[in-house]
Amino acid sequence: MTTSLRQLEALKAVASMGNYTRAAEALNISQPAVSRLINSFSESIGFELFQRTDGKLVPTQETRYLLEEATRLLDGVANFEVLAKDMHLRKSGHLGIACLPGFATTKLPGILAKFLKTRPGVILSVEPDRPEYILEWIINKQYDVGITEAFQGHPAVVHKNLNMRTVCILPPGHRLSALSEIRPEDLDNEGLIHPKSDTTFTRDLTTEFTARGVQIKSLAVIRQFGSACLMVAAGAGVSIVSEIDAYEYEHKGLIIRPFAPNMAHRLAVLYPSHSPRSILAMEFMETFLESIAPHLID
Repeated sequence: MTTSLRQLEALKAVASMGNYTRAAEALNISQPAVSRLINSFSESIGFELFQRTDGKLVPTQETRYLLEEATRLLDGVANFEVLAKDMHLRKSGHLGIACLPGFATTKLPGILAKFLKTRPGVILSVEPDRPEYILEWIINKQYDVGITEAFQGHPAVVHKNLNMRTVCILPPGHRLSALSEIRPEDLDNEGLIHPKSDTTFTRDLTTEFTARGVQIKSLAVIRQFGSACLMVAAGAGVSIVSEIDAYEYEHKGLIIRPFAPNMAHRLAVLYPSHSPRSILAMEFMETFLESIAPHLID
């Protein structure tokens, strides 16, 4: 037995209207067409669907049970069509983003709010964690997009490297605030707040300091640039951070100066390579790259 959606529509319409003529008008088809749909459905399931009482077609007991399921199925199809239309219009769907913890608390929330503004039906999943977990999730296709540290490559991952501009941040009233830019030499003997020594950024920073004969004087080791910004704003030491993070905390009183040399905070965007990239993922990346473009090193 094969039941068509059109037969279920006819069943529901006749049960609601009480006769073939009005059901045909509701379905915008001919009365004989409705009659054929009901008769073929009745023959396929082996029992009568309606009884005529006082000139009106009344559903049998068996039909009343069928109507509950028919209504559920038809509503499901209607919802599916709405969902498909919304996805075509980019208003619905799901997007999973794995990112560094710092991004999840600074620039990313504003980018996501902008992205969702024209996509009210989209559901986002944002998971901040360490680079090794982000890579694992992207390889296993658990998330659509990963935003992580500098990346060397993996056969299961497509990546795009991003070089973010860095700046030196100082507490209000610091003696170096009179300078138009800050060099490693200027920070000799200054207590520096920086990420752990095994991060790509701190290794790059150490290389720049060493090349100029300056040794980093660690004041605090932090995991996120946001923490460094808050500490510096409170008067504890100085730091070199991503420009995008520094300006998120400028309202706290940070003094922000260009850092010379023009050292990059190296990031990467990751996608699973063995599955098609969703339209939502591609559109999110357009919004993301547009938002961070002013902070990228040319």
